[in-house]
Amino acid sequence: MIGSIKLIYGEKEYLLPLVEGSEGEKAIDISKLRQETGLITLDTGYANTGSCASSITFMDGEKGVLRYRGIPVEQLAEKSTFKETAYLLINGKLPKQKELTDFSILLNDNSLVHEDMRAFYENYPRSSHPMGILSSMVNALRSFYPALDDLEEEINMTVTRLLSKVRTLAAMSYKISRGHKVVYPRPDLTYCANFLNMMFDSPVQPYEIDPDVVKALNVFWILHADHEQNCSTTAVRVVGSARVNLYAAISAGIAALWGPLHGGANQAVIEMLTDIADNKNMKRVIERAKDKNDPFRLMGFGHRVYKTFDPRMKIMKNMCDTLLEKSKFSDPLLEIAIELEQIALNDDYFIEHNLYPNVDFYSGIVLRAIGIPTNMFTVMFAIGRLPGWIAQWKESIDDPNWKLCRPRQIYTGPNDTRYVSIEER
Repeated sequence: MIGSIKLIYGEKEYLLPLVEGSEGEKAIDISKLRQETGLITLDTGYANTGSCASSITFMDGEKGVLRYRGIPVEQLAEKSTFKETAYLLINGKLPKQKELTDFSILLNDNSLVHEDMRAFYENYPRSSHPMGILSSMVNALRSFYPALDDLEEEINMTVTRLLSKVRTLAAMSYKISRGHKVVYPRPDLTYCANFLNMMFDSPVQPYEIDPDVVKALNVFWILHADHEQNCSTTAVRVVGSARVNLYAAISAGIAALWGPLHGGANQAVIEMLTDIADNKNMKRVIERAKDKNDPFRLMGFGHRVYKTFDPRMKIMKNMCDTLLEKSKFSDPLLEIAIELEQIALNDDYFIEHNLYPNVDFYSGIVLRAIGIPTNMFTVMFAIGRLPGWIAQWKESIDDPNWKLCRPRQIYTGPNDTRYVSIEER
């Protein structure tokens, strides 16, 4: 405690403790507010509510800062791999060479999925969204891999299975949706290269692994690996607080990520650009974005937390430029995206309202250039966010101050009302 804030309610005074995080952010501890005063707080959307203390990820929306376990995301994107970053988030430190090698072997050994799971995929309606399928399949993993007796071993094995098998499940779902032969993981390929090979290799056209494409996917997944207490991470923590198994908690996170205002934003960007290209309505889209009475939102612009710039955006833009320049990727949507970007960066309205292109704007273009189908974009986000979800779940499980999440509410319905029999209604 670093001090307190005085609350005067009625004729009494109450002192609410102040707490401070390691980066200097301060909070009012209201954990005993209702017990002492009978009051609760009302914070729709939880924009001003801290739900936990965490040592995993730090972000400063005003300064555009994002760090995993203290390491700036810019350094990880430049020097690290997704696999190493996953280890960092889950275990709290960068791995030594032997630790990383052992981790790689575990991921490789657990990369196959039970053959019976193919029956699940093959019986889903072909129109099903991949995120709905993935959420169901992750939950179903518990049936195929029952809990072990040793809790620590159980957590380690579950973590490894999820990191390895979700990647395989995602590629498998794509292959089956196209009626193609499933490609199995190869022990000689890295985490990201293995996924690309499982997605795009075929008997008639072997997939050629491009180091720049592998780098782009590594960067994409690193930038999405964790992002503090966002919607899906909060879902994982809330569901996990009921002490459900990790598979169920991650399944909840996937379902939350599905939404267009969260993980589905990069898919929504491509759909918006497609609409502009098809209808030649750029001017109308800009007008609607500036109209405060219009519910329309310009997808891929601005951010709930970052008020100056999204640090991930700069990295993703550079990766986007590098990939497109090398591949000479030709896409009419790219021209629309560039035009929209220039309008936003130079228009006074967008500048004043901090509606700058965010990471979703550029990541959608990168995924499209790699060859990922649009309806798989959010699945790609889910694979990247998996280490963060696991780390957050693990931290909450180990928290000595753990409590079952159970928010309060302010009731606004009718008062005590007499039941009326059906004859009298």
